[in-house]
Amino acid sequence: MTRTWMLALATLALACQTPRPDAGTEHGGDGSEHAEEHDSKEGSAAPGTSADVVRIERGMLRDLRVTTELAESRPAGDTAVVLGEVQVNEDAYAEIGAPIAARVSRVLAAPGDQVQAGQVLVELTSPEVGKARAELRSADARRALARQTLERRQALAADKIVSERELEATRAELAQAESESLGAREILEALGATRGDGPRFTLSSPIAGTIIARSALLGRRVDTEQPLFVVGDLRRLWLIVHAFERDALRMRPGTNARVSFPALPSETTSGAVTRIGSRVDPASRTVDVRIEIDNPTLELRPGMSASARVALGGAEQTVVAVPVEALQRSEQGWSVFLPTAEEGVFTIRAVGRGRDLDGEVEVLSGLSAGERVVKDGAFLLAAEAEKSRGGDEHHH
Repeated sequence: MTRTWMLALATLALACQTPRPDAGTEHGGDGSEHAEEHDSKEGSAAPGTSADVVRIERGMLRDLRVTTELAESRPAGDTAVVLGEVQVNEDAYAEIGAPIAARVSRVLAAPGDQVQAGQVLVELTSPEVGKARAELRSADARRALARQTLERRQALAADKIVSERELEATRAELAQAESESLGAREILEALGATRGDGPRFTLSSPIAGTIIARSALLGRRVDTEQPLFVVGDLRRLWLIVHAFERDALRMRPGTNARVSFPALPSETTSGAVTRIGSRVDPASRTVDVRIEIDNPTLELRPGMSASARVALGGAEQTVVAVPVEALQRSEQGWSVFLPTAEEGVFTIRAVGRGRDLDGEVEVLSGLSAGERVVKDGAFLLAAEAEKSRGGDEHHH
């Protein structure tokens, strides 16, 4: 009896393992629908498809206030953050003042104007200039008369009508007149009044640049103490920062610096250390360090405050870094958003995250220095990308 039961159980187990002939068509198909669904999900993450980009409508794009910034190559070693103030480039700067007491008779330039070297800025009037110019005219007239007298007496001397002694005396008179004319002209040059007529003379800019300040007003009495115009070439500026002595000792001329401005929170620029001071301020224990920065748009202005991140020591090894706001995390990992040529379309780029670098993050892979990434608005783009992914999964 027991043997009969064991045989029956074995037969039943064998029947259960045998595949049913209609297993693939139980729900009205051969299983291809499941394969197609799987292929569709795999294809949604393939490069070049909608999963690699996020599209923002034009109206929403205005509300996002997206800003971008270049991924930078920065030294991998220690850095110091130093504070300072933007100043004019003293190698391209001029203060134009009156060389003598005078009165402003005409103003030809205003603050903010772009001027060229040699361009007239103001016309002044001075009795002293009028007197010097009158003396020059008299000296020129005496010189011309002495020359004519010499020429006439030379002709007479050829006919033995004028003696050689008289001829020599005439030559001496001409030399004296020429000396007086030269002296009068040098006086006008010393007064800075070579251009003009009578008591009027003009002042010109010695350099090309922007008029930073002006004190010249029509009718104002001016002296030699106060400049009438301040002109500087603002296309390149100096940032003077104050580094603690321990950091200044590790800074090197030529080192790159990353500069940011409180007045322009979305703007950063790069500069180069060009001078490290040779004196420590006894009160603050800091050293002045000069960083030169380009200002092609003239957006930066002297007097603006700024901070700079400067590499300390050698800068042989570098890393790629982006602002911390640019890096976003999702279920797929860390990524950044890159603007495309099409408005409102941003590429999603997976990257490897490295160290925190005081406001920036090291990027280990997936991005190169010089590529432009979204900074402000990246968080909202990430949210929109997650929303789009969720919609695709629901659709499938």
